[in-house]
Amino acid sequence: MARKYQGHAIGIDLGTTYSCVAVWQEQHCRVEIIHNDQGNRTTPSFIAFTKDQRLILIGEAAKNQAAANPQNTVFDAKRLIGRSFSDPVVQDDILLWPFKVTGVNDKPMISVKYKGLEKHLCAEEVSSMVLSKMRQIAEAYLESPVKNAVITVPAYFNDSQRKATIDAGAIAGLNVMRVMNEPTAAAIAYGLDKRTDCVEERKMFVFDLGGGTFDVSLLTINNNVYQVKATSGNTHLGGEDFDNRMVSYLVQEFNRKNKVDISGNPKALRRLRTACERAKRSLSFLVVTTIEIDSLFEGIDFSSSINRAKFEEMNMDLFDECMKIVESCLRGAKLDKGTVDDVVLVGGSSRIPKVQQLLQDFFNGKELCMSINPDEAVAYGAAVQAALLSEGVKSVPKLVLQDVTPLSLGRSILGDVMDVVIPRNTCIPVKKTGSYYSTADNQTSDLIKVYEGERTRASDNNLLGSFTLYDIPLAPRGTLQSNVCFAIDENGILTVSANNNVSGVSRMITITNHRDRLSSEEINKLIQEAESYHIEDKKFLRKAKAMNALDDYIYKMRNALQKQDINLKLSSQEVEIIKSTIAVITNLIDENKQEVEIDVLEDHLKGLKSTMEDILAKTI
Repeated sequence: MARKYQGHAIGIDLGTTYSCVAVWQEQHCRVEIIHNDQGNRTTPSFIAFTKDQRLILIGEAAKNQAAANPQNTVFDAKRLIGRSFSDPVVQDDILLWPFKVTGVNDKPMISVKYKGLEKHLCAEEVSSMVLSKMRQIAEAYLESPVKNAVITVPAYFNDSQRKATIDAGAIAGLNVMRVMNEPTAAAIAYGLDKRTDCVEERKMFVFDLGGGTFDVSLLTINNNVYQVKATSGNTHLGGEDFDNRMVSYLVQEFNRKNKVDISGNPKALRRLRTACERAKRSLSFLVVTTIEIDSLFEGIDFSSSINRAKFEEMNMDLFDECMKIVESCLRGAKLDKGTVDDVVLVGGSSRIPKVQQLLQDFFNGKELCMSINPDEAVAYGAAVQAALLSEGVKSVPKLVLQDVTPLSLGRSILGDVMDVVIPRNTCIPVKKTGSYYSTADNQTSDLIKVYEGERTRASDNNLLGSFTLYDIPLAPRGTLQSNVCFAIDENGILTVSANNNVSGVSRMITITNHRDRLSSEEINKLIQEAESYHIEDKKFLRKAKAMNALDDYIYKMRNALQKQDINLKLSSQEVEIIKSTIAVITNLIDENKQEVEIDVLEDHLKGLKSTMEDILAKTI
């Protein structure tokens, strides 16, 4: 039974560009999206530091002064959280940001000037400031302190990014009851608001294209049970990328018209970016829009018009990438797109007409569900989840939420084979255990390498971490059993533990090293590779099985030769045959492991069985 929390609990959509906070109102039996001090229901995820004053600006105040103070105005912290400085994604983003990002022990640190001094902040600290602002907005509305919160994250956030988000909440003084996947939260919002009469199972596809991330999930709803069947996404695709394309295009236009390059001027780029964001929004309902900026650079005014067709052209590859991810999700769920009942649009960038057209065409002209506010749906669902986890809240509908893991998880076994413990798209939280026998005589330790991926060969997958189980009692091969348990909690964080049945020794690891985790692009690539390399993987598994079977035969023959009464049961010729066979097979396995063909291995195995069966029978 889930733990119940006392006191007010809020739901926070911690967005890349905008954040939103909501609360379940017990007296009105509904969710209230809370407006900020400016009267707006969403708040920019911006933080600004002043060089000489003690003031830190958060939200709209920070965004409004960004053009005047670009180097000390921080945004897009969500794109840094849980990532390493050496991550190619981070390196690409650094080129676009006006603020400075440096690496300290491969952790990205944001450098700003504050009170006359240089201050270094990690992404968690910046995100915590945004969360603090959302908490203050909620406390002003509720007129009481708020400690508990459910915070949403992209479905494809890895363990490190989820943990970093929880850390940001803790820094903000919040007790993070749960980190919740954004598409699941949006599905709850749509289900409660529009499908309260759902008595038969409905299949819902959630398309969540926000400012910095993109997620899709396929869910079923049946009697208030929300079950995620498959999920896919890209944690680095969204409205910011569309803005970047437009900024790049207009920088080139300014250079062409005025023979002046503004790409190295942070103030000019910030003003241009703000204008591009405004133009992008306008193109959602206008065919053409004008960008006019007085004295953009060195007193030169800039004016340009951009039409919807040009905007679509410069971003078409990104739109196509969205559709590939949609297709990947349906393929993962093994469902035909014709069986989907509702296609729900979430996230501000889902308003882009071309995106809507491509999605509608993909689903064969099905009407898209645009009846919920795409900017508020995620916070709405988070508030419902927060109410479900709170003590004393009785009016909230009793929902059952079942999310999934995006990739298979397992360990490597003899022959570099990936032994899957938790298959892809398994409902979480989940705990599964695999049992493994010792692979060598007198084995005293067992190296456990944890992988995620869909390939048969373990080393072709992504190594998450490893640990060694020591002090295993001495025993013959294949006699001692160790259990390896994979557990994913409700926040999607993986813990792997192992213990030996005889000795009782145990070890445990929680996967935290973000440098070893995959980006969403790599995850999608792995899934596609798994499909294209299916035949190659089948050949590898067949070869690994033949290798292991031969190795097992050699082990039995060596044991047979060590028996004391061997000379009474076998002739000297038979003993020589066994020794010769052991030498040949050992050389084949040890020295020609890569080059030897599968058929050769299987022929040797077949020959061994026919010629050695009678000889080995005498030793029993």
